[in-house]
Amino acid sequence: MRKLFVAILALVFLAGCSSAPTKPAPTEKPQPKAPEAITGTSAFYKCYIAARGWAPDAQPFRLESQITGAFKGRDGKAGSWRAGFASPAAQHGTKPYTWENGEVSPGVEDIYSPTNSSTQVFNIQFLKVDSDKALETAQKHGGDKLLEKEPDTPILYLLDWNRQKNELTWHVIYGTDRDSAKLRVAVNASTGEFLRVEK
Repeated sequence: MRKLFVAILALVFLAGCSSAPTKPAPTEKPQPKAPEAITGTSAFYKCYIAARGWAPDAQPFRLESQITGAFKGRDGKAGSWRAGFASPAAQHGTKPYTWENGEVSPGVEDIYSPTNSSTQVFNIQFLKVDSDKALETAQKHGGDKLLEKEPDTPILYLLDWNRQKNELTWHVIYGTDRDSAKLRVAVNASTGEFLRVEK
């Protein structure tokens, strides 16, 4: 009986020694995120959270879409959005934040001047209409006809405060920039109402 026990023990020992060590499963490399497009308000709030980390009194003054890759601004969405924020009291500066591919990244800080019309801050409570709804309105005022003739026309979105009219405005821009645009339509960002075709 003892010889049998020793023989079994020897076999177990040999089996344990001869088996190859188990290799860890190969780790898969994380796949890069597929590019995505979102509406202006969605991007704005993601940037706003980051800006409040920079300055507790951060207030927005501009939001603009950027044309990237396959995203040409259709459906009121863009693959990249850039938001400008000002900190009148805490930092006495402005700072841009860019949302792209699900990530928010800060830009370079600059000096803030309350008299500068291009950095006129607005209260976020005025932002009630998203970029996709602004596009719907713009389409009814010339955008649909333009895209019928030129379907590849990119669409940009710019949100800012109109000091003279005291209203938050979406500018729906059919083209690659504001100056050379084929059509620019202003839409009230609080009500969604058509304001004007801009020259």
